[in-house]
Amino acid sequence: MSTRSLQEQLLRPALLASHAYAVAESAGLIKLDAMENPYGLPDSLRSAWLENLREAELNRYPTPRPTELLHALAEHGGIPAGMELMLGNGSDELIQILISAVAGAGRPILAVDPCFVMYRVIAEQQGLVYHSVPLDDNFQLDLPAFLDEMARRNPAIVFLDWPNNPSGQMHPVESLEAICAGAPGLVVVDEAYHAFSEESFAGHLGRWPNLLLLRTLSKEGLAGLRLGYLAGPKAWIRELDKLRLPYNINILTQKSIAFALQHAEVLALQAAEIRAQREVVLQRLQELGVQVWPSRANFLLFAVPGRAAAIHSGLKEAGVLIKAFTGHPRLGDYLRVSIGTPTENRTFLAALEKLL
Repeated sequence: MSTRSLQEQLLRPALLASHAYAVAESAGLIKLDAMENPYGLPDSLRSAWLENLREAELNRYPTPRPTELLHALAEHGGIPAGMELMLGNGSDELIQILISAVAGAGRPILAVDPCFVMYRVIAEQQGLVYHSVPLDDNFQLDLPAFLDEMARRNPAIVFLDWPNNPSGQMHPVESLEAICAGAPGLVVVDEAYHAFSEESFAGHLGRWPNLLLLRTLSKEGLAGLRLGYLAGPKAWIRELDKLRLPYNINILTQKSIAFALQHAEVLALQAAEIRAQREVVLQRLQELGVQVWPSRANFLLFAVPGRAAAIHSGLKEAGVLIKAFTGHPRLGDYLRVSIGTPTENRTFLAALEKLL
């Protein structure tokens, strides 16, 4: 029996038909493709951080529910009292847990299009039907169309990335409220970029029993630590927590996140610099005659009709890696650039100008 034949016998068809999430090779390039904070931990804090890690007991399993860290994250994130938190190995693991939890309900997943690709990837890998409602030409939400689709499809989960990835747009608060009020299942508001939007839906937790909030610290400068959290009513978190592997957050991540939160003002200053640089890059792109969408995240989406592949390749040759949407039915003419340091941004803009 061939390996493929055995795979077809044992593995779910949805898995065989899916594709792994692709990560571009970035060695030697200015990396502006993954919405990372370009600033590392300041030298003034590195020694204290490393000293803090000396106390880590690598021979012991990590605390499965680190109470002090959970409280610090709730305070940092403005999570209302009475809500519960669950930690994940990045927000991806939490999305996987959420979708796995409802996989037996026989109901689909619903989101907008375009949005964070992992909602679709994980749903399809779990064998769930995935539906999306197109955003308009300016990447704005058509609320009546979304509410109609939600009523028709009866989704188990509605995912809303806020701000939206890849456009950086914010759906109106009133639209989120209407979706929460009318949803027949869970509504998960994904605030991966809240450090740059300066707006949060966290204060609405508890207003609707089906509302959950998803966060990650990756965009705040801690992507290498892979920590996300899900916040919501205790009844939901305690059931979902049954699917979380018991030691999913390692001791080095726990101690490093706790240390970073003690110095949250540093992260806040870095986010402010990124927001300022975002406006500098936006203005320059407009001056170059590029159609670009104002963003509330740490990236900018811009259109280069008929030239996206060539410009992406030309930038890579110039030493700059940004995001292309090769093969995407709607975004084939678009590119997305993450906001880097001032020097990185100038290098990107100079290289782009030569290619236009």
